[in-house]
Amino acid sequence: MENTTTRTGTSTANVVTNQHVKDSGAKLIFKDPILCAEFLRGYVDVEILKDVQPEDIEDISERFIPMWQEERDSDSVKKIRIKDTSLFLIAIVEHQSRVHYDMSFRMLRYIVMVLTDYEAEQERLHKGMTKTKDFKYPPVIPIIYYEGTDSWTAVRSFKERVHLSDILGDYIPNFEYIVVPLRDYTNDDIIAKKDELSLIMLINKLKSSDEFKTLKDIPPEYLKNLEENTPEYLLKLISKIISILLYRINIPQTEVETFTDQIMRREFSMLFDSFETYDVQAVRKESREEGKIENCIENILSLLEDFGTIPDELVTYLKQETCLDTLKKWHKFAAKAESIENFQSKIQKEN
Repeated sequence: MENTTTRTGTSTANVVTNQHVKDSGAKLIFKDPILCAEFLRGYVDVEILKDVQPEDIEDISERFIPMWQEERDSDSVKKIRIKDTSLFLIAIVEHQSRVHYDMSFRMLRYIVMVLTDYEAEQERLHKGMTKTKDFKYPPVIPIIYYEGTDSWTAVRSFKERVHLSDILGDYIPNFEYIVVPLRDYTNDDIIAKKDELSLIMLINKLKSSDEFKTLKDIPPEYLKNLEENTPEYLLKLISKIISILLYRINIPQTEVETFTDQIMRREFSMLFDSFETYDVQAVRKESREEGKIENCIENILSLLEDFGTIPDELVTYLKQETCLDTLKKWHKFAAKAESIENFQSKIQKEN
């Protein structure tokens, strides 16, 4: 089904989600056509995408869910119509703060999946078409949205990952993927985009509650523009995404709810009026054996990372636990777990 979302409506496309992995903030961004269009226009340096609109985007990710590994459930495939053609876009959402050196091969596999699907679709529509001389495949642009704090040091060309590429280069698949590293954008760079996604990006850049101080000088006209022009349905989505991001940096639930309630009431100009209150986190950490608690949580996460990407909601759940005895028990569960799901099942039985 073609997606017909505009800035005044919601998507008519069917949405298929994998029930084993809950939505993350990044997945919600790419799922929404308005936010996705803002990302493509503002952060992907490809001229043909500079004027892409929400109604140009069709999400076809559901076709590839059975082929992806569980930890790849946040990946998305967008079909973008530009100038009487169809441009396929693969967006890989990176949730880890580390570099994946196998990304070029992973992208190669995804590109083959997309083109194989396209070929099969054309054969269903026009029997024998793909075997004709004039048949051509659509371009595929691989993109990584990288949220890590370190520089992306993996090679972007698949050719560079292959032995003897200097001698046999003409016979090796040769393409590069695009990396969009959030760390390289300053707050001023993001604010200059003046769209709904920019507010999410500003919050996503925060690595601790203390960094809220960096947002106190946001121009009033920027917030006023969001107040007046953000579509109603996007307010709820933005609130949900930002709450996920705030919980990730240990902002207390009451403060998260206050922040997101202001978004829902279109009180953007008041969002950072009480930013100093978030510094109380530093005091809280010193008053409750925070060092031991954080170490125990990190040890649990380290064990679980061996099984793949940890859902954001599980990370948030662990970080909200303040009882050291409970965390020690969970650490034992993690050490003996056979999978992330197995660990979740064990801690749920304890509650």
